[in-house]
Amino acid sequence: MADGVMLKSSPLGDRPSFQGVQTRIEELPFLGKLTLRGEPSSEAFMAAAESILGVAPPTAPNTSVFADGRTICWIGPNEWLIHTEENAQTDLKDALQTALDGIHAAVVDVSDTYTVIQVGGPRARDVLAKGCPLDLHPRTFGPGRCAGSVYIKAVIHLYQTDGAPTYRLQVRWSFADYLWRNLVRAAEEWG
Repeated sequence: MADGVMLKSSPLGDRPSFQGVQTRIEELPFLGKLTLRGEPSSEAFMAAAESILGVAPPTAPNTSVFADGRTICWIGPNEWLIHTEENAQTDLKDALQTALDGIHAAVVDVSDTYTVIQVGGPRARDVLAKGCPLDLHPRTFGPGRCAGSVYIKAVIHLYQTDGAPTYRLQVRWSFADYLWRNLVRAAEEWG
């Protein structure tokens, strides 16, 4: 903090977006990122979470829901990843903690641990197929689907936002440059 001003940075702050003929790659560095833990079989937990999120956390494996500028991804039997708009994570975290007071649950802000890279366009699926072992065919992985995986050697959490298709990949800061370079290299095949 310099003179009371918080300085923002990102691991890819010096990289311009990649705009290919059929693929666009850009960092979304300042999305808020929370993890939420709780027992989905607890009516109290689910009701409290829904009252704040505006939608119940998904309980079907590898699914996500979108509500009020947030994406909530199932990442385990009792864990969810929440992406918020920039600077919205602190208020959301506080509201969730208040609503979940007395309920066995946890909310953690992981915004400074990860960044998000968005890959979109007609060849986005092909770019991802070059390094990700998931079957991303529209019959098996479409909007509202999410999964933990890898892209070459970078551990990622991936979800699809629309049918364009557009994907968001959350990656640790320490692997962001590695992932970026490999995505751009894969996209260059199509101009």
